[in-house]
Amino acid sequence: MTKEKRKARLGQVVSANMQKTAVVAVELTRRHPRYHRVVRRVTKFKVHDENGVAKTGDTVRIEETRPLSREKRWRLVEVVTRRNVAEVKPTEIA
Repeated sequence: MTKEKRKARLGQVVSANMQKTAVVAVELTRRHPRYHRVVRRVTKFKVHDENGVAKTGDTVRIEETRPLSREKRWRLVEVVTRRNVAEVKPTEIA
């Protein structure tokens, strides 16, 4: 029996407005085959977030899994870093 290694990506949460789902943007850089310039590609993945721990701006690690819905094929493994959010409301500053 061969042990399969699942694909893992590191990305940033773009949206966490859905229930048990977050949208994670993963940036991939690669060299163009003809022009040899570094090209950036941003891919968005719908990620299953069972406990709703991911917030917009967090850096997260995601892992490939079986299809959970029409578009969800990834699940949240861990929140690597949290986004720094001010404790003060904008109205209190002025």
